[in-house]
Amino acid sequence: MKRNLASLLCLILLFGCQTDSKLTFEPVQLQGENCEDCPRIDINIPNALDSSPISEAINWSLREEIISILSFTEDKDIDTPEKALQSFTESYKEVKTKFPDEVQWEAEIEGEVIYEDENIITILMNSYSFTGGAHGYASASYLNFDKKQGTELDNWDLFDDLEGLEAYAEAKFREQEKIPQDANINDTGFMFESDAFHLPNNIGYTIEGLKLIYNQYEVASYADGPIELVLPYSEINPYLKYKVKTE
Repeated sequence: MKRNLASLLCLILLFGCQTDSKLTFEPVQLQGENCEDCPRIDINIPNALDSSPISEAINWSLREEIISILSFTEDKDIDTPEKALQSFTESYKEVKTKFPDEVQWEAEIEGEVIYEDENIITILMNSYSFTGGAHGYASASYLNFDKKQGTELDNWDLFDDLEGLEAYAEAKFREQEKIPQDANINDTGFMFESDAFHLPNNIGYTIEGLKLIYNQYEVASYADGPIELVLPYSEINPYLKYKVKTE
């Protein structure tokens, strides 16, 4: 009897570990050429180790993000991060040949797993690039994935009630930014298109809550920097398709 109970306990513990298991990652670093006339490129991203559908989806999406940040052309031959680094370097060298006084270009990309539960995993990609001009451009991108389906999620995939979430987010945004609820959303200097509130391009799960990030130029000037809004799960779970347990 004791042996049967012990076996049952082991099975329960094993099942619990499997359902709560987290993906395993290793850090990957890519750097550009080290020469006087080369741009500075530094990339650090997580790489999912197993061959499961979710790991393959994550690794593919991270590669595509790197390619989109570093590539200046629609060249379909640029299909790996290494080729994207080479493309960025060649573009800089071409400009440098025509304009010898061109300031050195640079690109930094950092990827980090910031949230994971049994259903969803979110990776934050922070990037900064300078390719001439008055200043560089920094941005944050959230990549959300359905672990069970092994797919990347679009923003609208996150919600059961998108309209309800948007109305709640607008009320919280106005409260945070001190915009009267009955005033035009742009009354205090924001630049929402058509004078109407909208959700940002980047929405991600975090430990603190669902985070909304408006990158520079999205709804405000460059000088204002990114605008962030955190919505607690205890208040927005009714709107979410992937609900988060709260105490």
